[in-house]
Amino acid sequence: MIPESLKNRIVVVLAVLTVIFFFGMLSSCNNASRQKAARDKEMAARLSLEERSSKYMQERASLEEKVKARDKEIQDLNSELETVKQSLAQEQLVSQGLKEELQKTAKSKDPQKQVSANGKKAKR
Repeated sequence: MIPESLKNRIVVVLAVLTVIFFFGMLSSCNNASRQKAARDKEMAARLSLEERSSKYMQERASLEEKVKARDKEIQDLNSELETVKQSLAQEQLVSQGLKEELQKTAKSKDPQKQVSANGKKAKR
Protein backbone atom coordinates (compact mmCIF):
# COMPACT_ATOMS: atom_id res chain seq x y z
CA MET A 1 0.00 0.00 0.00
CA ILE A 2 0.83 3.65 -0.09
CA PRO A 3 2.74 4.89 2.90
CA GLU A 4 1.00 7.31 5.23
CA SER A 5 3.44 10.19 4.62
CA LEU A 6 2.87 9.97 0.89
CA LYS A 7 -0.88 10.07 1.47
CA ASN A 8 -0.47 13.18 3.63
CA ARG A 9 1.64 14.85 0.97
CA ILE A 10 -0.94 14.01 -1.71
CA VAL A 11 -3.73 15.40 0.51
CA VAL A 12 -1.72 18.60 1.13
CA VAL A 13 -0.92 19.00 -2.58
CA LEU A 14 -4.55 18.36 -3.48
CA ALA A 15 -5.70 20.85 -0.82
CA VAL A 16 -3.26 23.47 -2.16
CA LEU A 17 -4.41 22.79 -5.73
CA THR A 18 -8.04 23.03 -4.62
CA VAL A 19 -7.35 26.39 -2.94
CA ILE A 20 -5.49 27.63 -6.06
CA PHE A 21 -8.31 26.51 -8.34
CA PHE A 22 -10.88 28.04 -5.95
CA PHE A 23 -9.14 31.44 -6.05
CA GLY A 24 -8.71 31.09 -9.82
CA MET A 25 -12.44 30.45 -10.15
CA LEU A 26 -13.25 33.47 -7.93
CA SER A 27 -10.92 35.64 -10.01
CA SER A 28 -12.50 34.36 -13.22
CA CYS A 29 -16.02 35.04 -11.92
CA ASN A 30 -14.98 38.54 -10.78
CA ASN A 31 -13.43 39.23 -14.20
CA ALA A 32 -16.57 37.95 -15.97
CA SER A 33 -18.72 40.13 -13.72
CA ARG A 34 -16.64 43.22 -14.58
CA GLN A 35 -16.81 42.43 -18.29
CA LYS A 36 -20.56 41.96 -18.10
CA ALA A 37 -20.94 45.29 -16.28
CA ALA A 38 -18.76 47.00 -18.90
CA ARG A 39 -20.77 45.41 -21.73
CA ASP A 40 -24.06 46.45 -20.09
CA LYS A 41 -22.77 49.99 -19.69
CA GLU A 42 -21.67 50.09 -23.34
CA MET A 43 -25.06 48.75 -24.47
CA ALA A 44 -26.85 51.39 -22.42
CA ALA A 45 -24.65 54.08 -24.00
CA ARG A 46 -25.34 52.69 -27.48
CA LEU A 47 -29.08 52.60 -26.86
CA SER A 48 -28.99 56.16 -25.58
CA LEU A 49 -27.06 57.31 -28.64
CA GLU A 50 -29.42 55.41 -30.92
CA GLU A 51 -32.44 57.04 -29.28
CA ARG A 52 -30.90 60.50 -29.64
CA SER A 53 -29.96 59.74 -33.23
CA SER A 54 -33.51 58.62 -33.96
CA LYS A 55 -34.88 61.75 -32.31
CA TYR A 56 -32.56 63.98 -34.37
CA MET A 57 -33.50 62.14 -37.56
CA GLN A 58 -37.19 62.75 -36.82
CA GLU A 59 -36.51 66.42 -36.12
CA ARG A 60 -34.48 66.65 -39.32
CA ALA A 61 -37.29 65.08 -41.34
CA SER A 62 -39.77 67.47 -39.75
CA LEU A 63 -37.56 70.47 -40.52
CA GLU A 64 -37.04 69.29 -44.10
CA GLU A 65 -40.80 69.08 -44.54
CA LYS A 66 -41.16 72.60 -43.15
CA VAL A 67 -38.44 73.84 -45.52
CA LYS A 68 -40.20 72.21 -48.48
CA ALA A 69 -43.48 73.82 -47.42
CA ARG A 70 -41.79 77.22 -47.12
CA ASP A 71 -40.13 76.77 -50.53
CA LYS A 72 -43.50 75.96 -52.09
CA GLU A 73 -45.01 78.98 -50.34
CA ILE A 74 -42.20 81.16 -51.68
CA GLN A 75 -42.73 79.82 -55.19
CA ASP A 76 -46.46 80.51 -54.92
CA LEU A 77 -45.81 84.03 -53.67
CA ASN A 78 -43.28 84.63 -56.45
CA SER A 79 -45.80 83.51 -59.07
CA GLU A 80 -48.43 85.79 -57.51
CA LEU A 81 -45.89 88.62 -57.52
CA GLU A 82 -45.17 88.05 -61.22
CA THR A 83 -48.90 88.05 -61.95
CA VAL A 84 -49.35 91.30 -60.03
CA LYS A 85 -46.34 92.84 -61.81
CA GLN A 86 -47.80 91.90 -65.19
CA SER A 87 -51.17 93.29 -64.19
CA LEU A 88 -49.53 96.49 -62.96
CA ALA A 89 -47.59 96.83 -66.19
CA GLN A 90 -50.81 96.41 -68.18
CA GLU A 91 -52.57 98.97 -66.00
CA GLN A 92 -49.68 101.39 -66.47
CA LEU A 93 -49.89 100.94 -70.24
CA VAL A 94 -53.65 101.56 -70.16
CA SER A 95 -53.10 104.59 -67.93
CA GLN A 96 -50.40 105.91 -70.27
CA GLY A 97 -52.71 105.44 -73.25
CA LEU A 98 -55.50 107.27 -71.46
CA LYS A 99 -53.14 110.13 -70.58
CA GLU A 100 -52.07 110.42 -74.19
CA GLU A 101 -55.69 110.47 -75.34
CA LEU A 102 -56.47 113.11 -72.71
CA GLN A 103 -53.56 115.22 -73.89
CA LYS A 104 -54.67 114.87 -77.53
CA THR A 105 -58.21 115.81 -76.56
CA ALA A 106 -56.93 118.75 -74.53
CA LYS A 107 -54.77 119.91 -77.47
CA SER A 108 -57.65 119.66 -79.89
CA LYS A 109 -59.87 121.67 -77.52
CA ASP A 110 -57.19 124.37 -76.99
CA PRO A 111 -57.49 125.75 -80.54
CA GLN A 112 -61.26 125.77 -80.17
CA LYS A 113 -60.90 127.71 -76.92
CA GLN A 114 -58.51 130.14 -78.57
CA VAL A 115 -60.93 130.61 -81.44
CA SER A 116 -63.75 131.15 -78.96
CA ALA A 117 -61.64 133.56 -76.96
CA ASN A 118 -60.63 135.44 -80.10
CA GLY A 119 -64.26 135.57 -81.16
CA LYS A 120 -65.27 137.05 -77.84
CA LYS A 121 -62.51 139.66 -78.07
CA ALA A 122 -63.54 140.55 -81.54
CA LYS A 123 -67.16 141.07 -80.48
CA ARG A 124 -66.13 143.54 -77.84
